[in-house]
Amino acid sequence: MQNYEFSLEFNPDIIQHIYSLIKEDPAYTPRFFRSGMLQMEQALQAINDTRAMRIGPGIIDQVGELFQKQFPHSKAMVVADTNTFPIAGKQVEESLMRAGVVVEEHVIYEGKNLHANFDTMGVLLDRLQQLPVEVIPIAVGAGTLNDLTKLAAHLSGRHYMVVPTAASNGGYTAYGAAIRMNGIKQSFPCPGPQAVLADTDIIIHAPAELNQSGYADLLAKMTAGADWILADWMGIDHINEKAWKMSQNGYHETMMSVERIMAGEPIDERKNIEKMMEGLLLSGLAMQVVKSDLPSSGAEHQLTGIWEMERAVSGKDKIAHGKLLSIALLSVTAVYNKLLAFPLDEELDVKKCVKEWPTLEAYERKAHEALSKVGLQKLGMQVAMSNYVTPEKLSIELQQLKEYWPEVRDRLAQQIIPVRQLYDILKLGRMPTRPIEAGISWEHVRQTLECVPYLSKRFNVMSLAARTGYLTAWLDDLFTKTKKFETL
Repeated sequence: MQNYEFSLEFNPDIIQHIYSLIKEDPAYTPRFFRSGMLQMEQALQAINDTRAMRIGPGIIDQVGELFQKQFPHSKAMVVADTNTFPIAGKQVEESLMRAGVVVEEHVIYEGKNLHANFDTMGVLLDRLQQLPVEVIPIAVGAGTLNDLTKLAAHLSGRHYMVVPTAASNGGYTAYGAAIRMNGIKQSFPCPGPQAVLADTDIIIHAPAELNQSGYADLLAKMTAGADWILADWMGIDHINEKAWKMSQNGYHETMMSVERIMAGEPIDERKNIEKMMEGLLLSGLAMQVVKSDLPSSGAEHQLTGIWEMERAVSGKDKIAHGKLLSIALLSVTAVYNKLLAFPLDEELDVKKCVKEWPTLEAYERKAHEALSKVGLQKLGMQVAMSNYVTPEKLSIELQQLKEYWPEVRDRLAQQIIPVRQLYDILKLGRMPTRPIEAGISWEHVRQTLECVPYLSKRFNVMSLAARTGYLTAWLDDLFTKTKKFETL
């Protein structure tokens, strides 16, 4: 197995050389190097926040040395929970002490039902604000602990480090922290970690549902990427090529692994975990490039977020993010399959769409009706109203879509796979493939899909379906009793 590390301070001459190569030849693909060398492309793109990254087996004892290198003359504070401290937190503490780092008293959360909400973050923030900025928190855990530490560190004016204990999501290195406030999950702007150390010997033993979430998160780059393609062609959110290549890397690596497994090749679970972790961290770095989750989150994450918000509001037990994301990914992919089979350039009647587009008052009534079905009318109406587009703007958007649809369709067809193929891939990863497996009914999937255009702050395939007037017809076809996505 290989350990990967990059550091902006490792060899500036090499960085400049590789930068020149990429600038001269955009198709240039840097190679992986062994431990102690730069993983070039990641290093180049990580210049905003993250300065050092190590991925590999049995490297937990390197935390102290890496900390000393990145935070000289600083003290450390371990942030963990009652699950992750005995698994990795204690080893982090011992490594720090061997390296001569002064370790402040830990912050250990109760691991059961730990949520990334503002009040929970406030506990850590209060503690950090009582300490000098030279005290650097080290998040030891998965996505929730990372987000809590990331925001608390930022609000208290300091950097932080993360030691992931699961390959659960791409948020470890992302710009921004997903924190629930007043019942709504929000992305708070804040820098990613300055240093990351991921010991795959620890990660491979994480609870299955956490690593399955990472699998779903990488597959979700398919639909997230497709939404970005749509937004780019519509002139709404332009694609950043560097961020695009980074965010799509993990998805394509995952698809290649799936193909090898389906071809009967033996499974190297440790190698798969390492590549998955690498892809997730890379997708987070892509978010650093554009200062948002645009490269990694689309309609599928919006749908997942709605289901998570519903459960939080109603006080229901939490369902694993990966389970919900798996069903959301299938749902959005099914809508994309409908879109790609439809000749928009021939059938789309722009004048009719604009004529039938609701007034602001009528739109408000429709939004309230849709959100009431899922109990989110109080929390969601403000966002819904901000998503209203005027008939004039709608006309411009749809004219552009109709004119360029053949090119857009061809580009999307390269990005989106058939829903049946996705079903098989999710099955291979032991992910849910029917709503009931994630505690949701078919009817509720449809109801929440209708809410996505109102609750999503960015343009996606559900926005397109609503603005073209085909949303109801496509969902009617997908959710008939005999079809249920036609194949599932």
